[in-house]
Amino acid sequence: MLRIAGLFTAFVILAGASLSPAAAEDKTITVFAAASMKNALDEVDAAYTAKTGVKFSVSYAASSVLARQIEQGAPADVFVSADTDWMDYAIVRKTINEASRVILLGNSIVLIAPKDSEINNVAITQGFDLGKLAGDGRIATGDVKSVPVGKYAKAALEKLGAWQAAEAKFAMAESVRAALTLVARGEANLGIVYSTDAKVEPGVKIVGTFPADSHPAIIYPAAATTTAKAGTSDYLAFLRSSAAKTIFEKYGFKFLVSPTI
Repeated sequence: MLRIAGLFTAFVILAGASLSPAAAEDKTITVFAAASMKNALDEVDAAYTAKTGVKFSVSYAASSVLARQIEQGAPADVFVSADTDWMDYAIVRKTINEASRVILLGNSIVLIAPKDSEINNVAITQGFDLGKLAGDGRIATGDVKSVPVGKYAKAALEKLGAWQAAEAKFAMAESVRAALTLVARGEANLGIVYSTDAKVEPGVKIVGTFPADSHPAIIYPAAATTTAKAGTSDYLAFLRSSAAKTIFEKYGFKFLVSPTI
């Protein structure tokens, strides 16, 4: 009997050991989020971890890249896009739980220059000459064909009649943070990024703000994927909380949903 009891105890210990990695995995939420969210979302996630013990694995990139990675089977529990187009793309491909979708944040786009640039106080109005303003240098933004910030930038410039003269000077970056870096390093004379990005990069300054009516509304939807693990809904609820609202607004985002808790 003693020998049997010993074997049973050993089995229980081994079974517990074999389950622990899975248990640990269940307490980690994988988030795919637009690159512009990094600073704010890192702080929001830290607050959620402090509250619940849940940890995070976060991938930041252009929304276009993340939506396609999820489509190709990349393991993610949550997708936060910098525009509605790429969230719609994911929903059409049935990789997102549409019922969980929430319109979370808003933003604005601004014209930036290196912090020591002589360019200041640009009036961004109908017909302003962005190409001339850039001189012999480049203008950095996200790829206008796929990266949300680039799409917003092109839409604004087309409406303001400034795209055609400036198009040849654009340096298309893989994400808004890559465009931000080009300007901060002085590799581009100007850049078009989100206001929230400009505020966290000491190497740049905002020299002008695009009128809100010059481009489609900048909206960040969040949703769970169709393969999201248990507990993801609690995290999405936290993203809509008063605590998250305080953090997002500190970084300059507009909170577009009524706080839940």
